[in-house]
Amino acid sequence: MMSGALPPHIGVLGGTFDPLHVGHIAAAEAAMSEFRLDRVLFVPTGAPWQKERYSPSEDRFMMTVLGTAANERFAVSRMEIDRDGPTYTADTMEHLRDFYGEEARLLFIAGADAVLGLGTWVGLDRLASLAEVVAVHRPGFDLARLQPQPDWPQIHPLAMPGVAVSSTELRARAARGEPIEEWVPEPVVRYAVTKGLYAVRTESLGG
Repeated sequence: MMSGALPPHIGVLGGTFDPLHVGHIAAAEAAMSEFRLDRVLFVPTGAPWQKERYSPSEDRFMMTVLGTAANERFAVSRMEIDRDGPTYTADTMEHLRDFYGEEARLLFIAGADAVLGLGTWVGLDRLASLAEVVAVHRPGFDLARLQPQPDWPQIHPLAMPGVAVSSTELRARAARGEPIEEWVPEPVVRYAVTKGLYAVRTESLGG
């Protein structure tokens, strides 16, 4: 770090991104504004330990790259894609702490639904010394039910207009032959069509 330079403020948005959608983008932008982040790093999970079925890692990585390319302060990391075995948030944040240095402020951004299950996360005691957690409001998930423990990371609720969409719902819509481009960036939809993901049809793009 250059002498006199301020420590970087880095937001880390992890997820399966299967597919990336406008809710992910909105959460990243809201966190960037609220916490004055220098960058938001999107980190697609390699082998999500809490999910049994998901699209190939390379496809999810490419969809994330395509969907975030319009914002120069967004970046996408392969660190979990390239790691063997299950991927855990504590391991990822430990790697980023080593990369950015001890003075950097790291904030892990997650939806309220994920944060409500924080007590089940592997390596939670390590995570507390590595990063803070930003809990993004999601309709139907009440953070007031969360009971943080002394050894948990600091949690910052982030209120924002609810984007009533999830990747699970979008995959179901696509499977029914319904359009998804209202909630998914067009480059992501086009990639999904090209790769035959989610049974997305070319008609959803108007041709």
